[in-house]
Amino acid sequence: MSAEMSRRAAPSTKRRWIEAADERARRWLPALAIALGILAIWEALVWALDVQTWLLPAPSDIGIALYQDASLLWTHTRATLSEIVVGFGLALACGVGLAAAIGLSRTLERAIYPFVIASQTIPIIVIAPMLLIWVGYGLAPKVIVVALISFFPIVVNMVDGLKSVDRDMVSMMRTLGASRWQVFFKAQAPTSLPYLFSGARVAVAVSVIGAVIGEWVGSSEGLGYLMLRSKPQFLTERVFAAIAILSALGVGLFATVGAVERLAIPWWRATRGQRANEI
Repeated sequence: MSAEMSRRAAPSTKRRWIEAADERARRWLPALAIALGILAIWEALVWALDVQTWLLPAPSDIGIALYQDASLLWTHTRATLSEIVVGFGLALACGVGLAAAIGLSRTLERAIYPFVIASQTIPIIVIAPMLLIWVGYGLAPKVIVVALISFFPIVVNMVDGLKSVDRDMVSMMRTLGASRWQVFFKAQAPTSLPYLFSGARVAVAVSVIGAVIGEWVGSSEGLGYLMLRSKPQFLTERVFAAIAILSALGVGLFATVGAVERLAIPWWRATRGQRANEI
């Protein structure tokens, strides 16, 4: 009996996977069609207007550069990716810790939160050269730049999430004798997770920008460094190839955080899907 039920359940599971794949394909098909259309128009205009490769390469020239310089691009991609991963990890750890401290203490919120907001008024391009003086060349200044850029959206979103907890639930927990820590871990923290992941998606996308800025200011490797070296040599197709890789890194990291979110808080995705259906 159980074997027969398993055979019946298998097609059902397979059908759900197929339906989910079809849904994802339909969701991304318009964006893919637009991207292919832009590339086709770009290619046609470059050939029709006879634009020189050093001025504006065609997508086909960029593809050739990606193939011919694959080894060089991969070496510099690894350097940039390591800066992004370490810097984002540092921003995530510090951002979550600071947001939790702000959520636990009104005094800390009044004392620290204004400085967190004010920190975003300082252009990162001004701080980056000073980091070379303070910590020297190498991985450290790039990691710090990435962390500084990624830090703000994580903190702000998580603080908003901690404040969005249901006040009636908090009142009920306190009536039942829950401590401040119990309220935080059992009510505020779970409520803040969707906000945290929302901020993390933004942070990991802009972290790519931080890595490039750090490499532009002072570096001997990375895609930003490769772009600086390629421009004076009029290797514009290599510059665009690096830009394409950076864009792919941003999209890939954004999707990775989204996948972690689906695994960590599946209940939020289900709730969000129900709300979307109701609308």
